[in-house]
Amino acid sequence: MKVLALDYGRARTGVAVSDPTGQIARPIGSVSRVDTPDGQAELDSIIEREQPAIVLVGEPRLMSGQTGTQARASRGFAGRLRARLDVPVQLVDERMTTVAAERRANNGADSDTDSLAACLLVEAYLATVR
Repeated sequence: MKVLALDYGRARTGVAVSDPTGQIARPIGSVSRVDTPDGQAELDSIIEREQPAIVLVGEPRLMSGQTGTQARASRGFAGRLRARLDVPVQLVDERMTTVAAERRANNGADSDTDSLAACLLVEAYLATVR
């Protein structure tokens, strides 16, 4: 099962995808301003090209587990995606993925930590469904 994950942000949304067997995840870049018409078109093109069975959207909950402003924004984004896509869209807890992505990218030296964070979402999801 091919999985596509999105680390949603108003400025940049990281994107990662698994291979068709659901064994390996890889970052595939970021989409700028995904809520604009150009950003939506770019994301739609990626989804069309990758043909995922499911789309994950990171939900950055507070450390307490409660939802804050960014988690609510991610929920809204996921809802808009559900209305446009023919594949399931699922929210997943993404606490600490950005921190882990920055560590993975040599303490933030890589400029695309957003797609690395999305890659961590794919990896965590795949670990739960195996």
